Amino acid sequence: MHRPAVSPSPLSIGDLARQTGVSVRAIRHYDDQGLLQSSRAPNGYRSFAPAAVTQVRQIQAFIATGLSLAEIQAFPDCMLLVEGALSCPETTPAQRKRLEAIDREIAELERRRTRLIRLLTDGAASGSI
Repeated sequence: MHRPAVSPSPLSIGDLARQTGVSVRAIRHYDDQGLLQSSRAPNGYRSFAPAAVTQVRQIQAFIATGLSLAEIQAFPDCMLLVEGALSCPETTPAQRKRLEAIDREIAELERRRTRLIRLLTDGAASGSI
């Protein structure tokens, strides 16, 4: 006897938050920005497909690299639907652009660090510190 496949139950926003460790507020924001897709339960609450767990984890991983939600929105679905997906031809330009921005920020921080060290060194040498 063949049993029909049972589809996994939808997740409440609280369940999704618990399974991903992401705040309900952040999940609402991702949903409002079109990064997640929810439906409304009869009680008006948001309901998410089980695949949203992977999507939220992927969004978090990309945010941790410094990518903005706007940049992530431009990524193809495969980057959000496959946990651990890192890069593809469609995302490489955005990732390279973000890396260049981080490199510029690091260079600026190094310049500031050098100036501050110089101030401290010069101040100590003159006896004012």
